Amino acid sequence: MKLNEIRDNPGSSKNRMRVGRGIGSGKGKTAGRGVKGQKARTGVAIKAFEGGQMPLHRRLPKRGFWNPFSTDYNEVNVGRIQQAVEAGHFQAGAAVTIEALIAAGVCSKARDGVKILGVGELATNLSFEVAAASKGAIAAIEKAGGSVKLLATKAKEAPVEQA
Repeated sequence: MKLNEIRDNPGSSKNRMRVGRGIGSGKGKTAGRGVKGQKARTGVAIKAFEGGQMPLHRRLPKRGFWNPFSTDYNEVNVGRIQQAVEAGHFQAGAAVTIEALIAAGVCSKARDGVKILGVGELATNLSFEVAAASKGAIAAIEKAGGSVKLLATKAKEAPVEQA
């Protein structure tokens, strides 16, 4: 077998049909589009249209809502913080804040604060100043000789309605 002998299997591809090229071709005049109407024209976009019947996406009920007061935390595991310590971003006894985590590359942006989760091991004594922490994370931090200070989170302002 040589590269210049490689071919498609016989019958695997068909030639393009040339439409609108005379009555003798069998695809002349209307070019296989039938006659008249929107679908016979070019640029047809009838995606969810069901012929005037109420479309499916409007027949189904709406579900859920968006809570304007929800908090969006950066969730960081203690194992990820230990990796940052091993990479030299934190020293023993250092304060771990959102600014320090962003500088270390653990978080990309501040959001509503940081929540420390307890997956992984922490072997360094660090003092955390974060918005929230799980029970397992607090236990792991205190086991390593560190401390956790929970900060008060800023409440989002309610949207003002015009009367």
